[in-house]
Amino acid sequence: MSHPPSAHPTADEDLPATVGEHRAGRWLQTLVLGAATWVVVMSLLAVVLAGLGAWFPWLVLPLAALAAAGCGWWANGIPARPLPLWTAGLLAAVALGAGVWTAATHSEQVLPRRDAASNLQAGISMAQTHRRVVPVDPASVGGPAVLALDGVTLASPAFYETGTDEKPSVQPQFVIGPGAVWSLGVWLGGPAGAMLLPAVASALGILAIGLLAARSAGARWSPLAALGVALLFPVLHTARATYSEPLAMVTLGGGLLALVVAAREGRDGVVGRAALLAGVLVGGTALVRIDGLRETMLLVPVAALALAQGQRWPRATLVGAGLSTLLAFGAALWLSNQYLGTIAASLVPLVALTVLMALASGALLWWQRRGATVPQHISRHLPDALAGVVVLVGLFLASRPLWQTVRQSPDDPGSRVVAGLQLRQGLTVDGGRTYAEQTVVWLSWWVGVPALVIALAALAWAVRTATARWTRGEVLPAWTGPLLVAAGSSVLTLWRPGITPDHPWAERRLLIVLPFVVVLCVAAAAYAVRHLSRRAPVGVAATVGAGLSLAMLVPTAAATWPHRAERVEAGALAAVEGVCRSFEPGDVVLAVDSRAANEWPQVLRGQCGVPSLSTTRALQQDPARLAQTVATIGAAVRANGGRLVLLAAEGPQALEALQADGVRQVSDTFVAEDERLLERRPDGLAPISLEVWTAPAPAPAAAPEG
Repeated sequence: MSHPPSAHPTADEDLPATVGEHRAGRWLQTLVLGAATWVVVMSLLAVVLAGLGAWFPWLVLPLAALAAAGCGWWANGIPARPLPLWTAGLLAAVALGAGVWTAATHSEQVLPRRDAASNLQAGISMAQTHRRVVPVDPASVGGPAVLALDGVTLASPAFYETGTDEKPSVQPQFVIGPGAVWSLGVWLGGPAGAMLLPAVASALGILAIGLLAARSAGARWSPLAALGVALLFPVLHTARATYSEPLAMVTLGGGLLALVVAAREGRDGVVGRAALLAGVLVGGTALVRIDGLRETMLLVPVAALALAQGQRWPRATLVGAGLSTLLAFGAALWLSNQYLGTIAASLVPLVALTVLMALASGALLWWQRRGATVPQHISRHLPDALAGVVVLVGLFLASRPLWQTVRQSPDDPGSRVVAGLQLRQGLTVDGGRTYAEQTVVWLSWWVGVPALVIALAALAWAVRTATARWTRGEVLPAWTGPLLVAAGSSVLTLWRPGITPDHPWAERRLLIVLPFVVVLCVAAAAYAVRHLSRRAPVGVAATVGAGLSLAMLVPTAAATWPHRAERVEAGALAAVEGVCRSFEPGDVVLAVDSRAANEWPQVLRGQCGVPSLSTTRALQQDPARLAQTVATIGAAVRANGGRLVLLAAEGPQALEALQADGVRQVSDTFVAEDERLLERRPDGLAPISLEVWTAPAPAPAAAPEG
């Protein structure tokens, strides 16, 4: 049986406040929780409507507005912590400023070389075709016989060919959430409009983390936490493009905020809507990022700890998390099954670990309810022991470069990418390296080593504090849930990031760890000031607090400064639109070199509205068979009244080798892309060409007369 909360004031307890402070806290919390709920609701709505081919703007936009109103009403009923007016104003200003900065420097990643453009093209496809999996009329590309040709496909990176040659379709990669939300931007402002929405989502995510900090470190420290997160370059980088991370930041940040509220209410025996919403949002993160299952899994031990103390709110949280997770995976099995197949090697162990954790938690609860307790001589030393474990785990992860080199199979497609990058950067070619042992080094690039040391000490102290309450039979602090979820997710990510290790691409995996470090540093500063203000002169307390804060802020700002105004691939949208205008009605495009096949088929099909086909690498490397295939497709397209146009993106040589006449360059643009470095922090961009050549497929020679 648990005892009443400690009499000592903590950061998550409410203090007397004015009506204005109550309203300020409620408005900001309602905005965050309403937006997070809206993302989950719209993703689920897209599963139904886009799955059935009914994703029409005249239907979806009014439903989106109604959903926003309903989600806001639901969120407004959740108790909020009052915020001083100046604190609320600063929080809003930081979030708004971050959003404006991000929007002003947004990327234009249109060609699906990586996930941002893949999500954008999925959104464009949904906006224009009104469905998730898009049927393709075989006649539009010359008939089923064309699709049956060896080496000819509708597929391209991030877009799978499904169905049969008679009834083919194209299925986008990844889960449906990002494409659904970004498609609203396509309707409202074209692709350029969709490119601005991640900035809005990121601003809301930063606000969510600020409100979390208000619950854990103290309300007056929350603007500092929000500022620290806004200055993180990995947060800025992903928010500048149509990645899934900005949406996940909203849903997960909102879910953890609701988790704190649920635990706070649970102290008084109340099971409010926050408990259910926390589970729905954390589990619903899998609708925008499939690896959201990792954080959902970590809710299980959090719930078990609270249930062991006799609290009732975790049941609602587990119900919400289970329901939203099942819906997310059901949607993925229906509309993203090809993607699930490609990631099964990492997804199945995560599912197994979730089941194992649930069984272990259930067994421990059963053991406890049979009257078992931790022996007193163990519980007395448990807080210090677990704090020591935290420090040892941190040192273990940080020391990995000294004794470990992580590798994967050299036959993995990612290994070939890494080998190519190593060759270009003058490194020893070892394509199997994943560089996973370097993850703590990656963290230090963006926040500095002092911040990591402070964060580790703060985490150890927080674990010690929570464990001490547990062993005394007191209710755990309300921030325990987010602490354990973020810490567990950080350890799993740092051990196995599971991403191609070029930078800043790989920093996407750090978007839970880095904000967690920032919040821990702010919490350390807040605790130091509160502790010292009762034992030392005010100047000493202020100096220590400022020093701890600046140890995090200064390296973070310095690392982001070189990237403050960069715009990745600015000019790419205009270049693509120019290529689109170069085609005529009735044209069918065949990509005939490697880069054209990798980057252009879905852009042409979805954004340009031009039927397109791709060739495989094996066919491209067999000139005689490629020429025969082009002739066969050209004849089939002409028989249907169309014109086959060949497209190359590596130079005109592939077109000239096919003896095509009328070769013309329809794009001659250079843009700047991420540097893609393996062993040092990126500080700028690298040029890349967006050159495209087209030519009509050669017509068959006329038969001789006589």
